[in-house]
Amino acid sequence: MFGHFKKNKELEVMIMSIDSNAANNYKDAAQEDLKEFENKYNELKNNGKLSEKQITLYGQKINEYKKDMQEFTHKDQKPYWS
Repeated sequence: MFGHFKKNKELEVMIMSIDSNAANNYKDAAQEDLKEFENKYNELKNNGKLSEKQITLYGQKINEYKKDMQEFTHKDQKPYWS
């Protein structure tokens, strides 16, 4: 997806955690990981630690996660018996 650019190792580890938690249906953990990812992204961006390409691509990734995780919590999950 990201093509050829220098990846930020710290953000990449956070992405792996979000993906792992989402894949294993740990919805609340995935949501929390996304918040931490967005906070770290903003911190790095504001401190000039990300290139323009990284800002664009990681920003798109955050938007994709937010869209995918709308109503992605256990409280919104319908019981299988209803």
